Amino acid sequence: MNLLAIDTAHSFLSVAVSKNDEIFCERTDAAMSHSQLIMLLIDEQMKKAALAPSDLDGVLCMGGPGSFTGLRIGYSAAKALSLSLSIPFVPVPTLDCIAHSFRNDSRLLIPVIQTNKNAWVFSIFKGNERLAPDQELSVDKFSELINEKFKNNEKITIAGPGAQQLYDGLAQEYRKLLEVSRVNANLAKELISIAKNKNLLHNYTDAHLYSGPEYIRMSDAEAALGGA
Repeated sequence: MNLLAIDTAHSFLSVAVSKNDEIFCERTDAAMSHSQLIMLLIDEQMKKAALAPSDLDGVLCMGGPGSFTGLRIGYSAAKALSLSLSIPFVPVPTLDCIAHSFRNDSRLLIPVIQTNKNAWVFSIFKGNERLAPDQELSVDKFSELINEKFKNNEKITIAGPGAQQLYDGLAQEYRKLLEVSRVNANLAKELISIAKNKNLLHNYTDAHLYSGPEYIRMSDAEAALGGA
């Protein structure tokens, strides 16, 4: 199966292409914006895989939460390719994708992504099982959650873009309950892995073409308009 995967949910832009069981991937944290780089990276990885657009069987992108602008860029590119090539488009929840990297770990996992300077969206997983919905909390509120629910647990893994920053903002009494783990820097590659392992294209419908990313909170612009 030939798949294209796009991750624009955070500051790192990553693109991956799978050709049967071989994966070609690239990521960048360059100063240029995702919108300036995305088509260039897609073209580069398609050439590495020696695939034409018509060879693709599906396109995947990060479904959120994450950067408002970044998610929209990824969705727009993926939808455009899906419509022009008449191939499935499948968005994958960001935290599910991060958690998939730890699917064989028996410990509790808190996948996180930083959504602004003082807030993180996280969930709770154990192996492949999701134990809580996505929710956004500040460092202080996250500390309260740790104290309330996990103080008597074994060490918990936290991972994802912003995990280290969240950990660094916690008091020592909470840090000792957590362990920061590095996640695959190229999450587009993980998108392909989760799509194949969970057979996400098998039950494809075109409903995703008429939906947007999952943001969890309002954008700053929407919040400003709401308060006007």
